[in-house]
Amino acid sequence: MLAASVPVATAQPPSTRTQETFGLGRAATTAEIEALDIDVRPDGWGLPPGRGNAADGAPVWERTCQVCHGPEGKGGTAAPVVGRAPNGRPPTVGNFWPYATTLYDYINRAMPRNAPGTLTPDQVYGVVAWILVRNEIIPNDAEMNAETLPQVVMPARAQFVPDDRRGGREVR
Repeated sequence: MLAASVPVATAQPPSTRTQETFGLGRAATTAEIEALDIDVRPDGWGLPPGRGNAADGAPVWERTCQVCHGPEGKGGTAAPVVGRAPNGRPPTVGNFWPYATTLYDYINRAMPRNAPGTLTPDQVYGVVAWILVRNEIIPNDAEMNAETLPQVVMPARAQFVPDDRRGGREVR
C-alpha cells in the first residue's frame, strides 16, 4: 500500500537545450555585447578618447557626486573617496586602490548611483582628476586622458599582488 502513495519517477529528463539554457532568453547580439564590453585594464587598455582635469571635474562633482560622497569626498551617505590614512581605514582611493584606471572604470560603469553610465568620457576623466588631486596623488593642473591615467602610480599599488596564474588553484 505504501508503494501506491509514492510518486513514480516517470518524468522525462529535460532536453539538452533546456539543460544548457534553462529555456530562457536568447543569445546576445554583437551590438549588445559591445555596449557592455567597457572594461578598463590597469595598463589603460579600454580607456576611451577624452580628457579632463580637476577644474573640469569640480562642477561635475558638485552636481552629481557630492550628494552621496560629501562636498570634499570624505563621505556622506556613501563611502569616502578622499583620505590617506596609512592603515587603510576607511579604505579610500588614496589609501587602498591599486590602479587609477580602476577609478575610471568604476565611475564610468556605476556612477552616479541614480543614473549609472550617463557621464561622458570627459566628465569621467575630470572627476577622476578631481579625486586624485584631493588625495594628493597628482598635481592640481594634471590632465587625465588615456595616456596619462595609466601612468599614475597609486600609493597602495605595492599592497596588491598581480594575479599572473594560468589555471591552477584559486588561492596561493
